Amino acid sequence: MNKQWLSVVGIGDDGLIGLIPIAHSLLEQAEIIFGGKRHLAMLPATDTRKQLVWQSPFKESIDHIISHRGQRVCVLASGDPMCFGVGSGLHQALLDLGINPSTEMITIPAPSAFSLACNRLGWTYQEIETVSLCGRDLQLIYPLIYPGAKILALSADRHTPAQIAQLLQERGCGEVQMTILEHLGGMQEQIFSDQIKSWNKERSIANLHTIALECPDFISGYSRMPGLPDDAFIHDGQLTKREIRAVTLSTLAPVPGQLLWDVGAGNGSISIEWLRSHPRNRAIAIEQHPQRLQNIAANAANLGVPNLQIISGQAPSALINLPAPDAIFIGGGLTIPSVFEACWNALKPGGKLVANGVTVETEQLIFQLQQQYGGKLDRIAIQRAESVGKFLGWKALSPVTQWFTSKPSNL
Repeated sequence: MNKQWLSVVGIGDDGLIGLIPIAHSLLEQAEIIFGGKRHLAMLPATDTRKQLVWQSPFKESIDHIISHRGQRVCVLASGDPMCFGVGSGLHQALLDLGINPSTEMITIPAPSAFSLACNRLGWTYQEIETVSLCGRDLQLIYPLIYPGAKILALSADRHTPAQIAQLLQERGCGEVQMTILEHLGGMQEQIFSDQIKSWNKERSIANLHTIALECPDFISGYSRMPGLPDDAFIHDGQLTKREIRAVTLSTLAPVPGQLLWDVGAGNGSISIEWLRSHPRNRAIAIEQHPQRLQNIAANAANLGVPNLQIISGQAPSALINLPAPDAIFIGGGLTIPSVFEACWNALKPGGKLVANGVTVETEQLIFQLQQQYGGKLDRIAIQRAESVGKFLGWKALSPVTQWFTSKPSNL
């Protein structure tokens, strides 16, 4: 078997002429070429080698490529294959098969759409927010909107700019400047821009383009720090209040890429704020109440984390076959038999578990569990100033007992 049988070659809108020598060499040596229709059309008409077009779903094409392991395969990809591209998908697929990608796969990048856009706009890469909207929900743009933000988005197709304009206009973000960068690096390159509030939704736009959004300093937007206002969520009163939520998230201490189980999720505030803390984070919200399930979905979309996985059901039965979590928050249902045991058994070694309780019965159980499993107990009491006639008085929220423990790494 050829050691590096799989090459992934980034190609720009300028086509084959823009490839560096090693990329040309890998493409010329290939027996099989994979790519999009646009990429394959860049090849000479006289090229008789086997050419395969990407199929949907994407995973089937990944599997098809790997089925040719041992033959010389070249995959053509747009720009940098490891920047929201096929390169990362192939890399992970090889890892999943127990194959070391560095010994069998080589990636040759071209300038990414983000790099080209930064150079056209005079933006530095380290100051921008990036997102791919190809096959993804447009609501992913919401957490990136804040005063002074500069955002670059890979667009799905020519309809995406009008859809973004409508979404942002509805959220009162009409002052955002949107720039469309078509065919970057190619002969048909074109750049035009306007404010969202003046955007012509009927304007003809090429399918191949990148979107840039520049937010004014006075725009409103929610912070990604934990503790969103309570009114940021649709809820029926079953909501972890802002101050308690901020303490709970700081105790859970999200780390990029980690998975949270939000057990007894209520209206989803904990799992939603977990996801907002970093775009690579993952979360599963488990809830049985029908209206709250609808509220969780609406809150996740409105707050820019549409990838929240929502499970309808009650723990512990609803937890069966879920991927092992790095952290668990039990906001409801701790007194249901076997809920804690199911969570503890599923938690990864070294994982964190936080449980909040407001009833005497839950507090009693928390104390018993703390005696057995260790960890620390905190009692959180919040008072808010509210009107009492013509004056202000302090109104106490229900105090919350919080238990935090971590699972030993040697279990």
